[in-house]
Amino acid sequence: MTDTSQETMPKRRRFLDKHALLEKNAMLLLVFSFLVVTVGGIVQIAPLFYLENTIEKVEGMRPYSPLELTGREIYIREGCYVCHSQMIRPMRDEVERYGHYSLAAESMYDHPFQWGSKRTGPDMARVGGRYSDAWHVDHLKDPQSVVPESIMPKYAFLADRLIKPEHIEDLLSAHRMVGVPYTDEMIEQAAADFTAQADPDSDYDGLLERYPGAQVRNFDDAGGISEMDAMIAYLQMLGTLVDFSTFTPDASR
Repeated sequence: MTDTSQETMPKRRRFLDKHALLEKNAMLLLVFSFLVVTVGGIVQIAPLFYLENTIEKVEGMRPYSPLELTGREIYIREGCYVCHSQMIRPMRDEVERYGHYSLAAESMYDHPFQWGSKRTGPDMARVGGRYSDAWHVDHLKDPQSVVPESIMPKYAFLADRLIKPEHIEDLLSAHRMVGVPYTDEMIEQAAADFTAQADPDSDYDGLLERYPGAQVRNFDDAGGISEMDAMIAYLQMLGTLVDFSTFTPDASR
C-alpha cells in the first residue's frame, strides 16, 4: 500500500495558511462571515415564498377588530412581549399547562408576531376567556393583588387614558399593505366598529358580520373607551378563534 500521508501534508499546510490569513484579517473575516450567513438565510427562507402550504388554513381565523388591534398596539408599546410569549410548543408539559399547541395560522395576521424568546410570565396564546374582565382589570392595575408572587409592574394608568379612533383607518390600511385582508368596508367602518365593540347598547350587528366572534361589552366597566378596554379586548380574544374540538391537522403535511 502506498502511504499518501506525505502527499497530503503540503495541502493541509496551504489550507491552514489561508485559514490563518482569514483569522488575522478582521475585515476579511467579517466579509466571509456575512456571505456565509447570507447564503444560509437565503437557503432557509427563500423556499417559503414559493410554498402555498407554508401556513395551513384554519377555519375561524380572521383579522383583528379595530379595538382588538388597538389593544395589540398597546400590548407591544408596553413591552408585554418581553415577558410573555404567545407560542405553545407541542410538548406535553406545555400543552397540559397552556392548552393546544400553537398553529402557524394563529399568527398569520400578526405584524410582528408575538412568539417571544423567553417567559418571565406565563404564555398568553390561550389566555382569552380564561379569566374575567374584572380579573384582568385588577391584574393590570395591581398584579400582586391577584398573583402575590408576580413581579409584573402596575399598569393602572391604562384605565385613565381615554382613546378615540382618530387614526384607526390608517392603522388598518397599514396592516393591509403587509397582507392582512382588511376590505374597503372594514376600513370605512373602522371608527364605528371601534366604538361599537366597547358599547353593548350600540348597533354592533355590522361589527359581528365583519369580525365573527368579536366580544362586545364594556371591558373595564367604566365610562368612556380607555386603553384598558382595548388591552382587555385583545387579551380576551387570544386563542379563542379556532375551535380545537373540531380541528383536524392536515395529514398530508
